[in-house]
Amino acid sequence: MVMVLLPLNWGLEARKWQLLIRPLEKFSFLTAFKSVLAGCSVTMLTPNRIGEYGGRIFYVKETNRLDAIPLTILGSMSQLLVTLVMGTAGLALLKFTASERQLFTFLPAYSSYLLLVTGGCASLFLLLLYFKASVLVKLLMRIKKLKRFTDHILLLNSFSRKQLLRILFLSFLRYLVFILQYVLLLKVLQVHINISACFWLLSIFYLVMAVAPTIGFTELPIRAAASVEILQLYSSNIIGIQAASLGIWLINLVIPAIAGSLLILGIKIMKEK
Repeated sequence: MVMVLLPLNWGLEARKWQLLIRPLEKFSFLTAFKSVLAGCSVTMLTPNRIGEYGGRIFYVKETNRLDAIPLTILGSMSQLLVTLVMGTAGLALLKFTASERQLFTFLPAYSSYLLLVTGGCASLFLLLLYFKASVLVKLLMRIKKLKRFTDHILLLNSFSRKQLLRILFLSFLRYLVFILQYVLLLKVLQVHINISACFWLLSIFYLVMAVAPTIGFTELPIRAAASVEILQLYSSNIIGIQAASLGIWLINLVIPAIAGSLLILGIKIMKEK
């Protein structure tokens, strides 16, 4: 089931990219899917996987490549917004419904509240920035030194609130898919945690991974350490937790990255021919 959900995971991202790039050029779903996989291969070499544009650029016309950068950022922002909101909700829910000794033993008493306030403020700020990108564009255009750069982000004004909500909904669906993948793999590996608690613990895990500084293959030990620190509070099966972390990393990141690398290699060979 985890492997079956893999194409759905990246298929949702491809559909999101197809909608984002539409103001510039028409992408078929297959082209969008290939573009996303190519981007995935490059993100493995960049901090916090911010370099996805470097792979997607191969499928964008040369004249549109600069204009496509803010569209990529908008897509990443929608996914980060979902991760922030769900992670903060998970922290709040487990803070006020679970035993504090069980979840927050590694934090000073005031830190848990500080973490919640910070998460809430960051979520609100990103939410306003996401839906009010046009206001940011107008402010930047008033700065003469930045005007030549703001010309490339004018496309953000072309998205209606309905379109932005649709993109955000696709990001939320994708978030649910990779949470479900993780839950399934934990169950297979005999990590017995209540499904509801597991969902919210994983939302905190993905929040940690979103803000933790990582790059490429160094992400794996950080993933393993973070998952153990969070999930061991509810399960003593440390090996199962680590194996699930490795499995999700291989399935959701390494396999798509390898496929994307082969696609980029194929494009280069075709161009040389």
